[in-house]
Parts: sequence; structure tokens; C-alpha cells
Amino acid sequence: MLAAHAATLSTADAAGHVHARTLLVKDVTVDGWWFASQSTSPKGRDLAANPHAALTFFWPELGRQVKVTGSAAPAGPEASRADFLARPDASRAAGLVNHQSEPLASRQEYDRAFAEALRAVSADRDLTAPDWTAYVVTPTEVEFWQAPDDGPHTRLLYRADAAGWSRGLLWP
Repeated sequence: MLAAHAATLSTADAAGHVHARTLLVKDVTVDGWWFASQSTSPKGRDLAANPHAALTFFWPELGRQVKVTGSAAPAGPEASRADFLARPDASRAAGLVNHQSEPLASRQEYDRAFAEALRAVSADRDLTAPDWTAYVVTPTEVEFWQAPDDGPHTRLLYRADAAGWSRGLLWP
């Protein structure tokens, strides 16, 4: 497995249009599952309009999937800054470019913007992207799915309720 912490983040905008993209989950804590992005990106705009989200991890080699469903919220400026500064220079430079999902005239245009941002990151170790935001998905459901070599799938669902977490099986 190359990136076990890669997940598909599914969101919906205010009109209910669903979007999905792959990202890296940075941490899992008692608060939830953490990732970061520009608040001005499509995912940031979706989450500002509708905080409901799902993270899906899929490991085909193992025949396993984990789906986390809940609400995503910005973690605050200190957590966002710490996340940004902990990233490698190339990741920080990409974050500074901040034109995610916008039309791009040419690869050369991106290469120039990236090189300029990389120089800025190298010159100022405390430089952060102003719209960089750490998000935490607080789960309401976590589903584990296991595919055997032969036979039916096993699905186990954990659901948060007023009493805590309940656990049950789902039909395959």
C-alpha cells in the first residue's frame, strides 16, 4: 500500500451537488479525523455551506474499506498554522499557490508560480498560506467493510448516539 492514509473526501455544496476527491488524512485523535486544505478551495467552500462529510479509505489489497461519516469543522488558526508549517517545503509551496481547481492556461504557468512560492517558503520558514485550514471530521458513524476471498462481505457499523457508541452488523 502506497498511502494507507489516503481517503476520498465526499462533500456536498449548498445546492446538494456532491463532490469527491482524494486527500491525505493527517491524524486521528479523540476529536476525529484530520485533514487540511485551503478554505477557498471547492472542498472548503462545500464545507462552509454544508459541514456534512464522509471519508472513505479503500485498501484493495486487503479487501477492506472504512467509511467515516460526520461533520467537518475548521480547527482554528493555531492548528491550521501548525499543520501548514509541519509540511515539507514542496507541499507548503503548493499551498501558497492557492488556485486549486481553477482553470490553468499551461503547465508552465503553474511551474512559474510554484517556483516563486518555493523560493518564498525557503526564504521565510514561518510563511503560511492565509487561507490554509485544518479540518476535523467528528464522526457520527464508522463502517468497516471486509471482503473475503470467497463468500459474502462483512459490514460492521459503529453509530454515535446519546448513550455513546453502538455497534451492529449490516447486511452485505
